[in-house]
Amino acid sequence: MTNSSAREQLLNLVAIQSFRLGSFTLSSGLKSDYYIDCRTTTLHAQGAELTGRAFLELIRQKEWSPQAIGGLTLGADPIVSAVAVLSAQAKTPIHGFLVRKAEKVHGMGQRIEGFQEKGARVVIVDDVCTTGNSTIQAIQAAREYGFKVVGVACLVEREEAGGRPAVEQAAAPAPFISIFTSSEIKIAHLKLKDSGQIFAYSGTCEMCGRPAVTNSPRLRCAVHRP
Repeated sequence: MTNSSAREQLLNLVAIQSFRLGSFTLSSGLKSDYYIDCRTTTLHAQGAELTGRAFLELIRQKEWSPQAIGGLTLGADPIVSAVAVLSAQAKTPIHGFLVRKAEKVHGMGQRIEGFQEKGARVVIVDDVCTTGNSTIQAIQAAREYGFKVVGVACLVEREEAGGRPAVEQAAAPAPFISIFTSSEIKIAHLKLKDSGQIFAYSGTCEMCGRPAVTNSPRLRCAVHRP
């Protein structure tokens, strides 16, 4: 599987599994005519692999060379795990850490879970960036702990919410990069819908046994769909 094909497959999977049109109230209180729930992709068996590959490729392209990757629970959790596993398989391990929304009130009272080497180069990740609040919380917590933030990345950036400037300011001098924008996801969603591919949420590909993402004209995964 090439990196370009992995990104394209991930785009289609997010468009199929995670994108919904309708009337929604976001966690920020903003109203929207669409909703993106990335966890239905990042916790999907194939989606987890594709997500890990996409973030690893970004990290390599930017030459961030982190020792660890982490973000605010819950959105970052599956991304962190996917990257850690795939990096170990590639013999270039990137460890994982998670940032609690608040310090524990028991035990050691820590907010950073997992990798804890102060001074280490780390990348902060998130699934969706809307206002950027959760990403900014993770950046601040990581720096307060003693990590050196060398890059910040999200899976999907909701451009209309205007979160980018705030995240860029919090991340500086580290860059902020998005794998996809919400516009890209919406275009892919409408293209797949117009092509007559009916979204399948259960069943397996008749060619390889992977989870099916379409059942029109036959059950096919993201790799073998027409």
